[in-house]
Amino acid sequence: MVAHAELQRYAFANKDGIYRDDAYAVQASWKESLHIFAQNKGAVLGTIFLTFMIILAVFGPMMTSYTYDEVSVEEQNLPPRISAFERFGIFDGTVSGVNIYEFTGNSKVYHWFGTDNLGRDLFTRFCQGTRISLIIAAISAVLDILIGVGYGLIAGYYGGKVDTAMMRVIEIINGIPSLVVVSLLVVVLNPGLTSIIISMTISGWTGMSRLVRANTLRLKQSEHIMASRTLGTGTVTILFREIFPNLLSSVIVMAMMSVPNAIFMESFLSFIGLGIPAPQASLGSLINDGYNHMLSYPYQLAIPAVFFALLMLSLNLIGDGLRDALDPKQKRV
Repeated sequence: MVAHAELQRYAFANKDGIYRDDAYAVQASWKESLHIFAQNKGAVLGTIFLTFMIILAVFGPMMTSYTYDEVSVEEQNLPPRISAFERFGIFDGTVSGVNIYEFTGNSKVYHWFGTDNLGRDLFTRFCQGTRISLIIAAISAVLDILIGVGYGLIAGYYGGKVDTAMMRVIEIINGIPSLVVVSLLVVVLNPGLTSIIISMTISGWTGMSRLVRANTLRLKQSEHIMASRTLGTGTVTILFREIFPNLLSSVIVMAMMSVPNAIFMESFLSFIGLGIPAPQASLGSLINDGYNHMLSYPYQLAIPAVFFALLMLSLNLIGDGLRDALDPKQKRV
């Protein structure tokens, strides 16, 4: 009876799967992680730029009177023009000393990023395209977590033949290049938002499942998990209340690292014509459209390409910052 009482007290003290004498230890750990992240200047700058891009994606289309698919023959291939900068001689719609807006009879019109060959406002299309790219990346990351975490927990917890069979499935999926899988599925399912998300999800969760499986194999041998088993705690409770909380930091880092990969994959598909169909836009389709007119109207390529590069850089900086802050092996003692 004494041993059982001691076991109950031990399991209760560690019911969340975290060694703790009091709740302050957990709170202090997250405060320390936040402090480490805040000291990483690259991660902070990346967070600021990502926030800026999200704001543009959400509110940008509301800042102009144009829509992303509005065609205007009279306003084709106009350069960027912003009223606040005209007095400084920049972004005033002038090319080679000629004000294109006045020359084409559009002196009262302003297009912050210019227009494309169909006269569509590129700022509105850029904001719409950023929204589409971020939505695809976010949904793909969430699905990677849901599938990868569940798959990895089951494989790592049960082990043995179950683990072996489940890992063989992952090896088969990883044996085929993900770009080939995604491209073929998009062709079969027809290009579109849903088909891109489905195709990227099929091959995108394997990295998450491997990470979760490896950590589950280690954690299931710990004393507090063995104590929970002895007390008759259910498998689902052990997986999601004892093991998963200890994996949360690694899952967050892995999910953040998968976001730029998803954006890059979607942009590549759009660039080769297998992405978002016209008249919708994404960062990849905007870069593709600008590439076709690169010599005549370089701004159509430069603007989306620069923002795309900065977005990818920011996401990678944030991922590195989260890894250093949340991964215990990276923390300074």
